[in-house]
Amino acid sequence: MSFCVDKLCCVRGNTTILSDVSFELATGDCLILRGPNGIGKSTLLNTLAGLAPQGHGTSTLDPDDIAYSGHLDAIKFQLTVAENLQFWAGVYGTNTVASVMQGFGLTELANRPAGNLSAGQKRRVGLARLLVSDRKVWLMDEPTTSLDADHTALITKMIDDHCQSGGIAVLSTHIDLDIKNAQTLELSQFKPEQARNNDVFLEGSF
Repeated sequence: MSFCVDKLCCVRGNTTILSDVSFELATGDCLILRGPNGIGKSTLLNTLAGLAPQGHGTSTLDPDDIAYSGHLDAIKFQLTVAENLQFWAGVYGTNTVASVMQGFGLTELANRPAGNLSAGQKRRVGLARLLVSDRKVWLMDEPTTSLDADHTALITKMIDDHCQSGGIAVLSTHIDLDIKNAQTLELSQFKPEQARNNDVFLEGSF
């Protein structure tokens, strides 16, 4: 599979955050979004996921191919770890909860209420949802937040394996992840001209 983003405009309210974003990805590709805080990495991911309106431009990404992991872990605190993943398995129509929990080291936490988990454990449950989804395209916003070095390595391998098995991943991160053949897209180049001019004005004011 493949998808193309062509001259996509990302907006927040009445403000254009990114303009003319273009890239094309195919089976096995991983794209890492780079740029300073506030540049629009989250906005772009939300736009690709269909969670934020877009301005001009096009994306051929099919919503039925997408699994999205944002800053929030999308878990219900009153449910156990297993119940949370079973809920999402029901949404996606899959039956992989047991194997995903084992692979993520979540089996011993299966019956623990999600509200009693540490931040890192909650993050792992939220990311496990991507595997449960069995979707081809993963959109991830800072997936390693709250994770220690060992679990960061686990998530990195998860992303690498997904791409090596024919999936596609688009993610933002501030750290270097050892993902084979990952491409990098610097979002500063898509900052609207007016915003760039404002930055120059502000820099010259001091």
